[in-house]
Amino acid sequence: MDRSEKRAFVASLASVFADTSMVVVAKYQGLTVADSTDLRRQMRAAGASYKVAKNRLATLALDGTRFQGISPLLKGPTALAWSKDPVAVAKTAVEFARKNDKFVILGGALGNQVLDPNGVKALSELPSLEELRARLVGLIQTPATRIAGVLQAPGGQLARVLAAYAKKDEAEAA
Repeated sequence: MDRSEKRAFVASLASVFADTSMVVVAKYQGLTVADSTDLRRQMRAAGASYKVAKNRLATLALDGTRFQGISPLLKGPTALAWSKDPVAVAKTAVEFARKNDKFVILGGALGNQVLDPNGVKALSELPSLEELRARLVGLIQTPATRIAGVLQAPGGQLARVLAAYAKKDEAEAA
């Protein structure tokens, strides 16, 4: 990379850090290309991004952002994963680390709060934003479904009584 490419990369990474809520730092040494591709695919599916960046450039991009506290984690071969949904990126990273021992989570940051690996793991155990939305919709729909069921019950009972009389009349006529 020449200087202009480095500047552009630092600027783009800084804009990403300004727009995200969670960053996870991980060691990726020993991952195969297929494993890295699989991890990127999983991150994309979860609405997160995964990037291997030079530590010096990542540190420059972190300066002045709320994620500046993770700079000490950037030693050796490290990769960054980020997302607007903090649970999604943590969940995806922890799940991949569980399956692949060469991917080691070093820590992360949720806003100004720096997290150790256990903090990232604890965050991954929370329900994601989509799960919370689904639960909320379910809670809202449940009373409406019950009300509809209660209102329909008398009509259904009447229909069953009439059907029973109709069958009785058919049996007597035959």
